[in-house]
Amino acid sequence: MKIRKALVTAANPRQRTLPLQTLVDPRGEPKTALQIVIEEAAGAGIEEFAVIVCPGDETAYAEACGALRPQVRFIAQPKPNGYGHAILCGRDFIGGEPFLHLVGDHLHVSQGPQSCARQLLEVAAAEDASVSAVQPTRESQLTSYGAIGGRLIGGEKPIYQIEAVLEKPTPSVAEQQLIVPGLRAGFYLCFFGLHVLGAEIFELLEEHRRAAPDRPLGLSPALHALADRQRYLAFSVAGRRYDIGASYGLLFAQLALSLSGRERDHVLTQLVELLALRPTES
Repeated sequence: MKIRKALVTAANPRQRTLPLQTLVDPRGEPKTALQIVIEEAAGAGIEEFAVIVCPGDETAYAEACGALRPQVRFIAQPKPNGYGHAILCGRDFIGGEPFLHLVGDHLHVSQGPQSCARQLLEVAAAEDASVSAVQPTRESQLTSYGAIGGRLIGGEKPIYQIEAVLEKPTPSVAEQQLIVPGLRAGFYLCFFGLHVLGAEIFELLEEHRRAAPDRPLGLSPALHALADRQRYLAFSVAGRRYDIGASYGLLFAQLALSLSGRERDHVLTQLVELLALRPTES
């Protein structure tokens, strides 16, 4: 499985400015979140990108791409018809190829020498299957992410056969439908913001759109259908995701990037000094 193309979704009207936010990367260089996302994918071998944006945002996003701008195409989602519809907007760009999908408001920090994107692409190539990156997540955060249920099949590797996909389940629903043997109590496997998907996902999205044309089109129901029809895997990436749209998300993402880079000692020193200045209770 050779993955050449990536589809980045950034068309949620409530989050449209998040990928344009500036952070300092691990090398100490200021970059937009979008640039950090696409550079990680390019470093893993991706050659062409399409970014799904709100109408009118093309110019701002083009300016946010950095040196990779010539490899990026922008596709406007005409109306905010859901996450799945945003992906469907990229169908012509992808053609019949498998592709890497990323969300524009998530940053990833690897805990090893390989980037999170490269880890996922290597698993997809080795397994010759669609694979979604996941991360063990506390049940208190379930309502912020899509989650999967399944079973470990990779032996020593954290690779899972997906049996169910639910979007933002409650803890009670997850306890009934998304248990994964071997995880710590109170933890579930939630999506990481990285997926390798075959082009058949577009047909599944079309089927769901035709079945409910008046409702926003989600991605999770199509992924659940994918698990019913073919071998669809999850891989627990050695890294952490940072949702920059969450409370303090941008702050935590910046800290994680800084602590993974060459300015780690300086940042730690500043944090210790900041904590020492915290007012004490009288």
